[in-house]
Amino acid sequence: MKKLIKVVAAIIENDQQEILCALRSPEMTLPNIWEFPGGKVEATEDIYTAIEREIDEELGCKIRSFKEVFNDNTHEYESFIINLLSIKCSVVEGVPKPSEHSKLVWLKRENLGSLKWAPADIPAVKQLIEEK
Repeated sequence: MKKLIKVVAAIIENDQQEILCALRSPEMTLPNIWEFPGGKVEATEDIYTAIEREIDEELGCKIRSFKEVFNDNTHEYESFIINLLSIKCSVVEGVPKPSEHSKLVWLKRENLGSLKWAPADIPAVKQLIEEK
């Protein structure tokens, strides 16, 4: 049976209504595709604590999460199943810098479809584009 992994993803929007997109590095599982930054929820934390910790670790900045799940998607990959909880956030301190990812870009909603996204992130991408 495949392992189910609970993951949080930050949908970080800036003052210009652009969304932060992160390119997975060649060393990562699912290399060279785009995702919303985030990571695994530890057994001892809630999803909002997890997203703030993950973004601090991955991007070196502090965020505030809006305390609601924007998109909840379960996707089955070849060797595991991911339950991806996307949460809208804003940066409250610092500037996001890639440490694990190859690249970060800020894109308008209507341009999000131009990137090759991780399959688990696609429902949240579509929801953002439709939201306007």
